[in-house]
Amino acid sequence: MAQVLEFKLPDLGEGLTEAEIVRWLVEVGDVVAVDQPVVEVETAKAMVEVPCPYGGVVTARFGAEGTELPVGAPLLTVAVGETADARPSGDAGGADTARTGGAGDGASGREPAAEGSGNVLVGYGTSQAPARRRRVRSAAPAVNGRPRTPEPVRETARPADGPVPVISPLVRRLARQNGLDLRELTGSGPDGLILRADVEHALALRSTTDRDRADTATGPTAQVTAAPATAAPAVSPGRAASVTRVPLKGIRGAVADKLSRSRTEIPDATCWVDADATELMRTRAAMNAAGGPKISVLALLARICTAALARFPELNASVDTAAREIVRYADVHLGFAAQTERGLVVPVVRDAHTRDAESLTAEFARLTEAARAGTLTPAELTGGTFTLNNYGVFGVDGSTPIINHPEAAMLGVGRIVPKPWVHEGELAVRQVVQLSLTFDHRVCDGGTAGGFLRYVADCVEQPAVLLRTL
Repeated sequence: MAQVLEFKLPDLGEGLTEAEIVRWLVEVGDVVAVDQPVVEVETAKAMVEVPCPYGGVVTARFGAEGTELPVGAPLLTVAVGETADARPSGDAGGADTARTGGAGDGASGREPAAEGSGNVLVGYGTSQAPARRRRVRSAAPAVNGRPRTPEPVRETARPADGPVPVISPLVRRLARQNGLDLRELTGSGPDGLILRADVEHALALRSTTDRDRADTATGPTAQVTAAPATAAPAVSPGRAASVTRVPLKGIRGAVADKLSRSRTEIPDATCWVDADATELMRTRAAMNAAGGPKISVLALLARICTAALARFPELNASVDTAAREIVRYADVHLGFAAQTERGLVVPVVRDAHTRDAESLTAEFARLTEAARAGTLTPAELTGGTFTLNNYGVFGVDGSTPIINHPEAAMLGVGRIVPKPWVHEGELAVRQVVQLSLTFDHRVCDGGTAGGFLRYVADCVEQPAVLLRTL
């Protein structure tokens, strides 16, 4: 007899409580192997593929693409065991189901034996290579095979006392936030199920209609023929159509929560100084001219940061508010701000204090590429003890950034540009950069913060200073 096992959305770690289904990698009726990725989800940290701990035939999928599921909610069911007829479980929470038959394992016509995963979520995958997806005969067409474009909204409304064919709470919330009556829609899903695409299509259609009405009401003809005493105001529809609401979810929502918490909990202060970076740029040019991998400016600044933190360890810390203790870290896990299409992320370079400039350059490049591709894991986005923020890439000189909670400090670096500068008693054009340090005033006072920033500036102006501390 086949046994139907339910695979729930696992705890993805780092305090994450929900994830949004981005793309299903398997369909109902597919044969999956142990630890084979079955769905791609987006959390507040990154885009990850979730592997299934069971091997067998997929009998149900719970949730359409775009649906948010809490940790512990059913994700899919798999029929495992020795049987020739795997039947799906019921449809719950928007599950895609289909009746399957003849799920075979090679020529024997037997399914893979029930097998549990020994290492499901480490690195969001395991050492076992996923098996090639096989399709078994299905009497019902695959749900993903239907057209993606939803049917237009019909003029006939549903009876007021009838049930609304919508399951996803995300769809209900989207309609409620925009004042849309779900009874007026005809769903494009199975049995008329109202999907998120149907709601978005209806909102877009309503926005276009409101805009057309506003244009008609404010046109020359309407101004001439309308009676002033009885004309309805035409400003409200146009004003409503010009408003856009963007949900604070995913990475944007996580950033909002962290920044709000930082501002609420951390009494921060900022100090800054201008520094002559001419010698630093010359040093970098000489290192790159010697051959070998190119060294980035960010890597040199990171090397200076780790040396400064060794002299001022008070800033490589966090505050345990519950225990009312300052926690100082011996190792430097250096975060750096990276702007991506999906929002601002802060990848972390582990054990930055043990790396040289060449190793730091390579790791910065690897993490930046992963950030742009959306493949950073939660482990690569958390655990930082100090952050380096190079906002000079945006063409600005200075900033007062918000500390990356729960860290205690952040070094900001502006653009390096030619400016008039007094050098050796004479006015000259030098490469000048503004450095700023935002710090938690609970972990240290201004003297420590000023000493840290001054040491960083001295190393920027005279890189030989760094050699004396190595």
